[in-house]
Amino acid sequence: MGVIDLDGLEVRLGNRIVLNGLTGTLRGQAIGLLGPNGAGKSTLISTLLGFHQPLRGTARVFDFDVCRDRAQIRQQIGYMPENDSFIGNMSGVRFVRYMAELAGLPRGEALERAHEALFYVGLGEVRYRKVSTYSLGMKQLIKLAQALAHGPKLLILDEPTNGLDPVARQRMIQVIKEIRKEGSIRLLISSHLLRDIDETCDEVLILKDGRIAALRNIEEERKSHRNFIEIETVGATEQFSARIRELGCECASFPGGRIKLVMPDNIEARDLYVIASDQGVQIRRMNQRRDSLEDIFLRAMDNEVGRPEHVSV
Repeated sequence: MGVIDLDGLEVRLGNRIVLNGLTGTLRGQAIGLLGPNGAGKSTLISTLLGFHQPLRGTARVFDFDVCRDRAQIRQQIGYMPENDSFIGNMSGVRFVRYMAELAGLPRGEALERAHEALFYVGLGEVRYRKVSTYSLGMKQLIKLAQALAHGPKLLILDEPTNGLDPVARQRMIQVIKEIRKEGSIRLLISSHLLRDIDETCDEVLILKDGRIAALRNIEEERKSHRNFIEIETVGATEQFSARIRELGCECASFPGGRIKLVMPDNIEARDLYVIASDQGVQIRRMNQRRDSLEDIFLRAMDNEVGRPEHVSV
């Protein structure tokens, strides 16, 4: 059992299939959710929260089924939405207490947890001010506080650094890192910023056109010593890339003759030059470096839809 288990999950909105047969197990302490606009990230979050009924398949959160166990799942989840949804004339502590009560806490306990959550995120000194007077960074932090107040096991953060200046962004990232380090709460973080995911997550799920394009353990990628090569060529064709793949290389082509590949241990750089010579291709430059989240994302976007990269099941 993982934090989130996807089993053939298919969701249709209107006449369009938005999530198409998602299958995989997410086990990370902090899971990043990436994908271009329209890939299905928001729909997946809404489905996990019980707002969309799957057409086929299902998903489970801590082994609770999204179709049968919606109430139990919502007790387990704290949700920080992307868009603001405040009652502006409420003070910070009253708003967080109110949200904790909606999550099921008794009034007294909700007030106590509200104070604790606001101090935890760094808003203790302004907790009696009206939310409408808060800066953008403070509003992001109070959204995080209300998601934490009722003591969830899974925290879903939708674009947590959206619109923040560098100082406020770093503050948010530091709080997320502290939550991850403490270890009692799992995180699912949706962001369009690769840097945010790279700094906070140990696993990443990448969606493309409503399908899983990649599901990777970032920590394992960082620890592995993979032979990641980037070459710039003149005259490279798909046949050249196909020959490289025949060697057992993972390979992705980009405009301008750039090719990124991961070489098996038994393949050396000179083997690439031999193939290039046979194909009449010039290799102008070759850089060797370790794999990065950006590379994982770009390869996932380059992959044919329906051929997910390293999906854990």
